[in-house]
Amino acid sequence: MNISTTVPFAVTMGDPAGIGPEIIAKMFLRQTAQVPWCVVGDALAMQRAFEVLGAKDKLHVIGALSEARWGGDVLNVLAVSCMDVLPQMGQVSAECGRAAYDAIIAAIKLARAGQVGGIVTAPLHKEALAAAGLNYPGHTEILAEHGGRKDVAMMLANEELRVVLVTTHCALHEVPERADYDAQMRAIRLAHSGAEALGIGNPRIAVAGLNPHAGEGGLFGDEERKHIIPAIEAARAGGIDVTGPWPGDTVFMRARKGAFDVVVAQYHDQGLIPVKYMGVEQGVNITLGLPFVRTSPDHGTAFDIAGQGIADPGSLECALRYAVRLHQVG
Repeated sequence: MNISTTVPFAVTMGDPAGIGPEIIAKMFLRQTAQVPWCVVGDALAMQRAFEVLGAKDKLHVIGALSEARWGGDVLNVLAVSCMDVLPQMGQVSAECGRAAYDAIIAAIKLARAGQVGGIVTAPLHKEALAAAGLNYPGHTEILAEHGGRKDVAMMLANEELRVVLVTTHCALHEVPERADYDAQMRAIRLAHSGAEALGIGNPRIAVAGLNPHAGEGGLFGDEERKHIIPAIEAARAGGIDVTGPWPGDTVFMRARKGAFDVVVAQYHDQGLIPVKYMGVEQGVNITLGLPFVRTSPDHGTAFDIAGQGIADPGSLECALRYAVRLHQVG
């Protein structure tokens, strides 16, 4: 993949008590990125990450992108928070939740101003956000509110499978109500445009059913007949190559074998389990519908191993590659 570009990209630090700073430091030390990029976050948290890895004097702390030094010798850190005392690793704290949030907001402003080619977000912790009084279920909702677009969707992707979600972070009993006709149409349209943004011409979209066996003609639920089938028919009439609803227990396997380019899944675990089962180190989360590029690793803060120097940066590196790919195609 040719990812040559002169436009810098922003990588947000994530929760300082999680593995975000560590995988960022490892990505820098491995020199796998072929593009200029900087960290948006806290300099002290990033310094600790490098020290855990036995590396020192690698940071160039800046207050604006104009102060950045692009090259392989130092990692630019756009400091948007200043922690006096570093939090304990692997622990939920309001301070960490606020620091992670501030980094995201700063990166969004850079992207909306056209100063970066896109943003890559390291993992945050939802409980830490809540502890800081920030009532967001996750990145997607923050990006939707501050990114300038209401209709967004989450795409999980690797080299073999791409999945777009109709509903994201909500209780399972809320899914049937939230996965209505409008939500189906939004997901189908964004799946189509997202696939095109990845360079897939005339993408083939498959829609998974909500109920077992896609409802079995109404025997196991009527959501397919009420919402999903009408949306598929309307999208097809609008020129989108979309079929379904297909049973959720086989549609992902068929997509992996090449029958479909993207699967529209009805709820969080239905879509994420197939992608993550194939390996989180190669999975990427892409937010569709924003006026700028946003990707992230396909994993969380991993508090259980934070600070030990053993976290794998593979998914973060993959997320940066996808961000550059989307920037170039878009």
